[in-house]
Amino acid sequence: MNNKMIKRVTGIAAIAMSAVIFAGCSTAKTTSQGNDQTGSTVKIGVNLELSGAAAGYGNQMKQGVQMATNEINSKGGVNVNGKKKKIKLIIKDNKTSTSTSASVAAQLVNNDKVNAIIGTATTNAGTAAIPNETKAKVPALSPSATDPNFTLQKNGKAQPYVFRACYQNNFQGGTGAKFVYNNLKAKRVAVLGDNSTDYGTGLAKSFKKQFKGKVVDTQYFSAGDKDFNAILTSFKNKKVDAIYAPGYYSEIGLIIKQARQIGLNVPIVGSDGMADAKLVQIAGAKNASNIYYTTPFSKTVAEKNPTAVKFMNAYKARYHTDAPTFSALAYDSTYMIKQAIESQKSANSVKITKGLANIKDFNGVTGKITIDSKHDANKPIAVEHLNNGKVVGSTQIQ
Repeated sequence: MNNKMIKRVTGIAAIAMSAVIFAGCSTAKTTSQGNDQTGSTVKIGVNLELSGAAAGYGNQMKQGVQMATNEINSKGGVNVNGKKKKIKLIIKDNKTSTSTSASVAAQLVNNDKVNAIIGTATTNAGTAAIPNETKAKVPALSPSATDPNFTLQKNGKAQPYVFRACYQNNFQGGTGAKFVYNNLKAKRVAVLGDNSTDYGTGLAKSFKKQFKGKVVDTQYFSAGDKDFNAILTSFKNKKVDAIYAPGYYSEIGLIIKQARQIGLNVPIVGSDGMADAKLVQIAGAKNASNIYYTTPFSKTVAEKNPTAVKFMNAYKARYHTDAPTFSALAYDSTYMIKQAIESQKSANSVKITKGLANIKDFNGVTGKITIDSKHDANKPIAVEHLNNGKVVGSTQIQ
């Protein structure tokens, strides 16, 4: 090998070695352990449906998160390994859109470098955000995404960075089935579910699987539908004892109104998507009788919980209205992240993830919460009863 060749080979080797060195640096950067806490604040991203079809839930959650954050910051902040750090909220609107939710998640974890995320309200929007959260190793705690598969990978194992502060639909749908059969003594039931969301179809499936009576008919609607008269008339002709209608308040309110207008006065039982004041506004108070829905937060049940009473009083003083379910769930979510940070003595996003996975018997306003191996929240559930648009009672289901 001549001198020119030796120099050329040596140069190539040097370039190759440099490439290896830089590649090693690049690899180290991409495998870094999540987002570190920097400066005097802990950054929590909030990815919520503040506009669009699910805005009612998202805006309630925003209030719950803000109230919890103000309380924590007024006491100096979160204790991070002996040093108090205040929470800085970075709130973004996903517009009840899956594509926007994914984009919001990317902005929060990559640009804003948040240490944790609260949101989304809905399963579909939350699922769209998972790839970006997982890639960045930033935990996302949804206050209300209830589809059983939301926290699971395809292999059945838990999504490593996804958690929920609510129960999942198999439990909720099963609770509805037990209540209808055991408490309402209904034996012949029709199911009317929302087929445009995993939430509605999942609850309908779960109810039907666990109901001990006879499901005489199953029909579905889509988000935005307005006319349910034909379906409801067929239910009336089949002499059903009750209707199970899992979905969101926007359509369920119309279903209640139209059922009562045709003289179909059987109990209408639904899910936590009905836990919004707009349900009664749409249905009309005089129509909203003999109505029941499962919920993680019932005012009458909460009145026996000192933590919940303190929350309800503070919420009313701040917002001049009774605390709704989704504000309570988001309030708990904020404090669950605080506990995760303090238990790990770190606000690094991967450490927060570990802290969330280890939560046990958390004393929340929605009851005691334990996160299980699938990142679901084991917690109480209640059924609220509406008459003339007012909650007149609650039944806690074990």
